[in-house]
Amino acid sequence: MSDKTAELRKTGVSVVKIETAAVQALEARVNGDFVAACEHMLACNGRIVVIGMGKSGHIGNKIAATLASTGSPAFFVHPGEASHGDLGMITSSDVVLALSNSGETREIITILPLIKRMGAPLISMTGNPESTLAREANVNLDVSVAKEACPLDLAPTASTTAALVMGDAVAIALLEARGFTAEDFALSHPGGSLGRRLLLHVYDIMHKGDAIPAVTHDASLRDALIEMTAKGLGMTAIVDGEGRPVGIFTDGDLRRCLDRDVDVRAARIADVMIPGGKRIAPDRLAVEALNLMEEKKINALLIVDSDERLCGALNMHDLLRAGVV
Repeated sequence: MSDKTAELRKTGVSVVKIETAAVQALEARVNGDFVAACEHMLACNGRIVVIGMGKSGHIGNKIAATLASTGSPAFFVHPGEASHGDLGMITSSDVVLALSNSGETREIITILPLIKRMGAPLISMTGNPESTLAREANVNLDVSVAKEACPLDLAPTASTTAALVMGDAVAIALLEARGFTAEDFALSHPGGSLGRRLLLHVYDIMHKGDAIPAVTHDASLRDALIEMTAKGLGMTAIVDGEGRPVGIFTDGDLRRCLDRDVDVRAARIADVMIPGGKRIAPDRLAVEALNLMEEKKINALLIVDSDERLCGALNMHDLLRAGVV
């Protein structure tokens, strides 16, 4: 390892240690002030309005996004723009969360009297509990750090990490208090892969009606192969006279038949099918179908209704196309 390589690694490790210490110091500050801040937000009938300048603004934007996606309606307002009209976005029904490491950021201090006048509770997140912002707030969350990771002790590094972690702590505490569920989270993320996994049901992607590959239990293997080819799912269900599946036959089963020199033209499907067949209800989540396939190491499932009658079929390719995998 060259001297330059060693020095780069040493610096990186130093940064991680400094920021780790800054985060660990927050544990003792998850105290009565933290609880009071959460209670203000839980009682809020409007939105949580997050404000911050510079790097604190970037962190504030992320905190607002995390709050909004975890059940606490929130948005970010730039304090500089607030002085030029955007203050109208804040109402007395809102709670304002203001971030400033120094607690003396001019653009925030300028609008404090207006926020106080409208009666919106003010929660500050500062690195200086004795600052103007901290003193004017209803509650101050202390995110001070012993030092920045920057060797010049200038660039916001450990301080922004501490603020971000405190913001996450608030958001998740509110999530728990609201009883926010995975399905609630998915409803606010319908376009993402997580939303698809938590909102998409088997019914939404299964093959229905005439697209379901199925033959009766007295059919020949040849008839079953024709059905499989026509429907293109690499499998067929075998059903009784009432439409209830009694077995399944897949491409893999066909290969095994050929290995055993089974006469494809003469064999009956009932003699070579896999009895039963794995099945799932149409109202189950598609991700549950995926989990069942992975657990049983299979590529296809039969879908049955409450009377155990065949009502659909799907395979792994359907889950792939739907973005569940």
